Amino acid sequence: MALQSTPNHTQTVAGWAAHDSSGKIVPFIFKRRENGVNDVTIKVMYCGICHTDLHHVKNDWGITMYPVVPGHEITGVITKVGSNVKNFKIGNRVGVGCLAASCLECEFCKNSQENYCDQIQFTYNGIFWDGSITYGGYSNMLVADHRYVVRVPDNLRMDAAAPLLCAGITVFSPMKDCQLLDSPGKKVGIVGLGGLGHVAVKMAKAFGHHVTVISTSPSKEIEAKQRLGADCFIVSNNDEQMQRGKRTLDVILDTVSAHHSLGPILELLKVNGTLAVVGAPSRPMELPSFPLIFGKRAVRGSMTGSMEETQEMMDVCGKLNITCDIELIQPDQINEALDRLARNDVRYRFVIDIAGNSKL
Repeated sequence: MALQSTPNHTQTVAGWAAHDSSGKIVPFIFKRRENGVNDVTIKVMYCGICHTDLHHVKNDWGITMYPVVPGHEITGVITKVGSNVKNFKIGNRVGVGCLAASCLECEFCKNSQENYCDQIQFTYNGIFWDGSITYGGYSNMLVADHRYVVRVPDNLRMDAAAPLLCAGITVFSPMKDCQLLDSPGKKVGIVGLGGLGHVAVKMAKAFGHHVTVISTSPSKEIEAKQRLGADCFIVSNNDEQMQRGKRTLDVILDTVSAHHSLGPILELLKVNGTLAVVGAPSRPMELPSFPLIFGKRAVRGSMTGSMEETQEMMDVCGKLNITCDIELIQPDQINEALDRLARNDVRYRFVIDIAGNSKL
């Protein structure tokens, strides 16, 4: 295994890994690299469970390198700092999201869009600069290049802030691209009320917009409005409600990872409206031409965010006191949590209490 044979990988770490496509997570002892001159070592406190983790442990996308240690919604405390690192010190509360390395040379890396670098490597199931396989946050310690680490504001709880590192930035970035951060009063639609959708509702409301949740589940209307503050709710398989909603929204954020057609959703947009897709169904989406053409509408994608943008998102969430609604679990409950996540039985994000101290 590449990681075990890399010479400077001398630190023994306890974690949790899947070894085959059954997706079953078991305790796993492995090695991490020594803290390099550009690195920080982080004691992992909490790690969120993302839908991507589920896809990777089961090899749904056919790219998993087993054993896989998932986890890219990581919060913790710095215990060691490399000699070149000036912006962090021991004891800092920090977060690590999806990105572990990029080329640092291309136009995207040089323009604070390194998440679109074509050599991007992820926090787990990637290949680091030294040739080792990256292992994620389902572990008690992490070594990360400081350029891919962000500060967690002091007023945010570390457990409820962890999912911001993936779910939060994934919805924040397209909102920023659609000018929703500093131009309140827009009509914004959020498709899906899961891990991404619930934090999207919180952000859109905090930014001063009128928010409509679009969901296949009528039972989610009360929680969407009363718990999360949504203004309207449309059941997407109710033709009458969808008809009433036509041409009412400026921007729609689609967070759904199940297969669905974009046609009916596009009809809800005003002329010149934008649909931003952040969910990742495994099969191609249906995109009928008429709702696109007759409404002069645009469909765009978005993949997480840059490190600069991730820090901005964390700072904004600190200022507006935005965190995720979580269910805290212990490491021995990971398999049960993954099973429940597959059934969408979570409100709204599982977070693993890695360090066993839920008071930080």
